[in-house]
Amino acid sequence: YITLYIIAPFLSDFYSQPELTNLLRVMGLVVFLYAFKLVPIAILTRGMNFRTQMIANSVGVIMSGLIAILLAWQGAGVWSLVTQSILSSVISALILWHRAKWLPRLIFSLDSLRRLLAFGLNLLVIGTIRILVDNSYIMVIGRFFTAEVTGFYFFAKKMSHLISQQLSGAVQKATFPAMATLQSDDELLRHKYRQIIQLMMFIIAPIMALLAALAEPLFTILLGDNWMEAVVYMQLLCIVATLYPLHAINVNVLNVKGRSDLVLKIGLFKNVMSLVLLFIALPHGVFWIVISQVLNSFISLIPNTYFTVRIINYGALQQIIDATKPILAASVAGVGAYILINTLECSQLTLLIIGFSVGVALYLLTSLVIGAEAIKLLIAKRRSLTRRGLIG
Repeated sequence: YITLYIIAPFLSDFYSQPELTNLLRVMGLVVFLYAFKLVPIAILTRGMNFRTQMIANSVGVIMSGLIAILLAWQGAGVWSLVTQSILSSVISALILWHRAKWLPRLIFSLDSLRRLLAFGLNLLVIGTIRILVDNSYIMVIGRFFTAEVTGFYFFAKKMSHLISQQLSGAVQKATFPAMATLQSDDELLRHKYRQIIQLMMFIIAPIMALLAALAEPLFTILLGDNWMEAVVYMQLLCIVATLYPLHAINVNVLNVKGRSDLVLKIGLFKNVMSLVLLFIALPHGVFWIVISQVLNSFISLIPNTYFTVRIINYGALQQIIDATKPILAASVAGVGAYILINTLECSQLTLLIIGFSVGVALYLLTSLVIGAEAIKLLIAKRRSLTRRGLIG
């Protein structure tokens, strides 16, 4: 935070936006607020208590969102967004501390520090690098292109990545403690991760396909015609978001095996490649910058799966096979919905409702026809719960 506070005026000059200085210094307080949440989150995660975390985050987002809307309505402008971020962190932190029932003590253990650093330092380094590289796209686009174009890109990235990253992150958190207990059984670990990928792709692939197919009516309803330039960016970034679970799960495998050193090596390769492609694409415009992200997503699967096949014999080919059926069914649904909404002549809201309904129906039907493994898993799970009397 001290570093951010000091460099805020320089960042403000870099973007020729004087108001950024105060915005960054106030927004940076989120760093402290989030730090207060880490230990309660770790305690709740270890106890497999994800319901409390969901409630805390949901209450924080909803309450802070309502206050931010009220402030925006009163003319607070961008400060309403800053208020939303800070209040969301404060509210969720209070709930988490209350439910975790934990208080710090004035005890410091060098042995604990050494033990935790052996695993966590690699993750800290690559996590920091990843955040810097991810934000480099916004920084570069904001510096070399107009604020309007930067806004188009930022919103498109937010929309396309929100569901995929949130769901993948939730699954990683939920499965990590359970998978860690199986780390010595490679065959069972591989079997479980295959099921996780099949189920995640079954959920995420159709969401991304329909989001891309219905982008035009969705943007028109939510934002108006002025945001149409962001549509093509989001459609391309939906490809990146679709592949994200494969990247996340491969990293999860390495963490479960305690190989954070390999996570660091893979992360360095991926981030260097990302920056190289970014600067190659930069002279050609934002469209090609987005294309470079799509290309990097495919290239990065190579090092991601290289170590997974060596550790639990679950390589790129098998993962692609497991992901193919959901992606194929999602493609059919997306293409069908896109053709339909471009054929009909009715209001944008009607197009959105019809396109979504037909897309979901096409996806489920295609999944049944091609025998998607996730469908079989869900049916088997339902039968198991029915036999145990947990559902009717």
